[in-house]
Amino acid sequence: MSGPIKKSPWIYHAHAGGCVGCDIELLACMGPRYDLERLGIKWVASPRYADILLVTGPVPLHTKPFLERVYAQTPEPKRVIAMGACGTSCGVFIDDENYSIAGPVEKIIPVDVKIPGCPPKPEAIIDGILKVMRKF
Repeated sequence: MSGPIKKSPWIYHAHAGGCVGCDIELLACMGPRYDLERLGIKWVASPRYADILLVTGPVPLHTKPFLERVYAQTPEPKRVIAMGACGTSCGVFIDDENYSIAGPVEKIIPVDVKIPGCPPKPEAIIDGILKVMRKF
């Protein structure tokens, strides 16, 4: 697993709660203005085909098994991106007394790159994806 990625990365988006602000910014990345497909980046509907997992939102307790299963289904070598304030640090859900939140993404599965922001701009999302591509 050394050197840059040798093929176009395929990304699976896992929504793990939150306000959907990050998801809307992901849609902007796929639109004609930013057009991630021009960089060879493809979104896939199954983690079984993904190279990169992109996780948004804090991880509620009822979503934790789903996220662990998605991570297990992703073939090696795999990389994980935690996106947004909620995905990277639980954002407004950071209170330790919150009974319904399992924690930020890195508490559930290993994270390679964090994209901060609430929500992060499309430029930051593209930068984060390019950073994780260099880690392959």
